[in-house]
Amino acid sequence: MRRPRLLAAAVLAASLALTACAGPPGDTAAASPTCPGGQIRMGVEPFEDPAVLVPAARVLGDALQRRLGCPVEVQVTEDYSAEVLAMRNDRLELGIFGPLGYVFASERAGAEPVASFGTADGALSTYTAAIWVPRDSDVTTVAQLRGRTLALGAVGSTSGDALPRQALLDAGLAPGEVRVDYAGGHPEALLALTNGTVDAAEINTQQQAAATASGIFDPARFRPLWTSPPIPNDPITVRGNLDPAFKAAVADALLQLDAQAVGEIGALLDVSPPGRLVPVTRDTYAPLFDLARTLGLTEKDAG
Repeated sequence: MRRPRLLAAAVLAASLALTACAGPPGDTAAASPTCPGGQIRMGVEPFEDPAVLVPAARVLGDALQRRLGCPVEVQVTEDYSAEVLAMRNDRLELGIFGPLGYVFASERAGAEPVASFGTADGALSTYTAAIWVPRDSDVTTVAQLRGRTLALGAVGSTSGDALPRQALLDAGLAPGEVRVDYAGGHPEALLALTNGTVDAAEINTQQQAAATASGIFDPARFRPLWTSPPIPNDPITVRGNLDPAFKAAVADALLQLDAQAVGEIGALLDVSPPGRLVPVTRDTYAPLFDLARTLGLTEKDAG
């Protein structure tokens, strides 16, 4: 999801700080097939406040750095499209994308998924999208949102845009029959509902868990109208035009990391208790490719 523009400066500062943490690559690292150009650049889309996301991503980056013996520079990008563009222009070797963001990255930048966040029992973690209304609302079905206001997260978001819009279409609602307000992100969409400025809002299980834990959201005061099927969690991808030996080494290193190394960023994706990363492929995300085709979405829709 795209975070509000006011976070752009924080994201840039975070990227610069994380670059400094990596330190200068040595000659041995630069000569290694697991360390192209003397460093590995890993992009992370800003699905959470940078103040929370940056330290969690750094834990993962540090663990991968130790495993591969190569400095890992973690870059929290401004939005989906910035990360796709950076990988397309060979400025990222690795990228963590949202499921729909990965679809765009695969088609435009050749991103290949290698791992995602596993549960404690070794299964691939998932989450769901949902449309919520106040508990006392007279709206009881998605079709009854005709003429009402719906807060969505950001254009191009899997659970905050594409899946809820598909739910509207499935309920027989044509574009324009529901007044859609793009709030700027998942937290903003939830706040629009709790503040009473919209009739309904998208709230995925990740945001629901975070907002409930922080006391911002009381599920007892609201109810879901619609819930999506399970969505596979965010993939960690490698740029497709890199050396096969490097891609294999990265995949092996990621899958060997212990749960503690991935637990902090996994917790932001509502993976609790955390497990190790698990292997994924393009086929894991096939329903998202189908969704993008159905809605006519392109990489521009992630901007």
